[in-house]
Amino acid sequence: MSWHPQYRSSKFRHVYGKAAGKEKCYDCVPITLNVHDNHFCAVNPNFIAVVTECAGGGAFLVIPIKQTGKLDPHYPKVCGHKGSVLDIKWNPFNDFVIASCSEDSTVKIWDIPNQLLKKNITSPKKELLGHARRVGLIEWHPTANNILFSSGHDYKIMIWNLDVKEAVISNPVKILDAHADVVLSMSFNTDGSLLATACRDRKIRVIDSRAGTILQVGWIQSYKSHKVNKVLFLGNMNKLFSTGTSRWNNRQIALWDQNDLSVPLLEEDLDGSSGLLFPIYDSDTHMLYVVGKGDGNIRYYEISPEKPYLNYLMEYRSHLPQKGIGMMPKRGLDVSACEIFRFYKLIPTKSLIEPISMIVPRRSESYQEDIYPLTAAAQPALTAQQWLNGVNKGPLLVSLRPGSGAVNSLPEFLEPEPQPLVKTTGLSQQQVWGGRMALAGEQKPREIEDVRKQLKVEEKLPKTEQMCLSNGFDIFECPPPKTENELLQMFYRQQEEIRRLRELVNQRDVQIKQLELQLRNLCMDTGSY
Repeated sequence: MSWHPQYRSSKFRHVYGKAAGKEKCYDCVPITLNVHDNHFCAVNPNFIAVVTECAGGGAFLVIPIKQTGKLDPHYPKVCGHKGSVLDIKWNPFNDFVIASCSEDSTVKIWDIPNQLLKKNITSPKKELLGHARRVGLIEWHPTANNILFSSGHDYKIMIWNLDVKEAVISNPVKILDAHADVVLSMSFNTDGSLLATACRDRKIRVIDSRAGTILQVGWIQSYKSHKVNKVLFLGNMNKLFSTGTSRWNNRQIALWDQNDLSVPLLEEDLDGSSGLLFPIYDSDTHMLYVVGKGDGNIRYYEISPEKPYLNYLMEYRSHLPQKGIGMMPKRGLDVSACEIFRFYKLIPTKSLIEPISMIVPRRSESYQEDIYPLTAAAQPALTAQQWLNGVNKGPLLVSLRPGSGAVNSLPEFLEPEPQPLVKTTGLSQQQVWGGRMALAGEQKPREIEDVRKQLKVEEKLPKTEQMCLSNGFDIFECPPPKTENELLQMFYRQQEEIRRLRELVNQRDVQIKQLELQLRNLCMDTGSY
């Protein structure tokens, strides 16, 4: 059983979960009370979006990722739906575009400005009208640009091409009519050529995502004990992972061969809780996370191609139950802290969003290449028309090594682009402030007073310049300090960053001297001959 595996060699055997401190959480967030079984949260390196409560319709909040602390009760919302918002997903290739679906049977595409929101957003960029009943799920295609899948309670999955000029799209490019009941879950394989679905009729289906033909079905007659709720492709391993309940109503996980869904390869009961299990797979590290709704636990496993397939690692435990969960893309992680995954846990009882980092314990502060293989880039591998024409292609890959290249998606600026600011690469996200201040040289504690004076000068700037700059920093990247305590913390972070950079410079000097010595010895050896 995967609960008691034998000891084996693994880089991730000692991974542990670390909850963020209070100052790095998002407090006073009115999280939705909807009981729909979805994540209710979407994250990218720039924003965190969370479905919220709204009178007279549906809405969600879009908060800059650095805007931690207490949220203003009058913070602007994205509120254009007439019914409750059921699902939200960021465009994987544009951090400033988000899709939402609702009980009002529509799907809307929103442009998020690259500044702090100052008023409610009510007009979507595009509106997709095609479903006859409420839309419960949306998924972006993993490699093709501007291809969106939506699933509604009319039992249909619709494919939308957003590369059109029309603001209102009434005709999807394809309708997948392969289900006899509500689709509970959708998951793509790596190149997006296959779509796995879990349906309320207790069947798992593997479908050609473009043609809509059913390739495999897990029939209820052949395997009655596992009632599936969520299904997930496990990268390129040709396997599916599902969560659900057993005939005794125990929470259960199962592993399937995607080419033979008649009998699961592995089945295991977890506990007797009633909450749903959300499976989340990291194809780079082959780690599988199982997040329980209604409890505070996150179990994580390592997937292997041979038996026993599923190797239990550990469990993150918390007494605070989560209603939903958000996942940060790999390009938004802090590689200097050996962070391999980050969750954003929705805690409605405290109106709190708590980041949880999964960390590999390493002493070295240098880049750990063995735990950060090449990961999916933020650029599409195909255009929408290429995919519709029958082309399949895996995702573009990029290294997470600092300074190795751009790993962020290119924003489509909605406002005139501000004057470019000098930006640094190779610094951890938690040390962005320190890195930027280090560019201007070392500060002394008495200079903190000068920083506070500069904040007052900002009020005299023109309005357009004030929109993007505060104290010489980009508000969108990181909010300016508001108290003397925050200024001191910024100063100490800067000093720590300077110390770390000096150590790196000293290490480079030692390496240079060693290479010069080796070169001199080599020249002497060749001269003796």
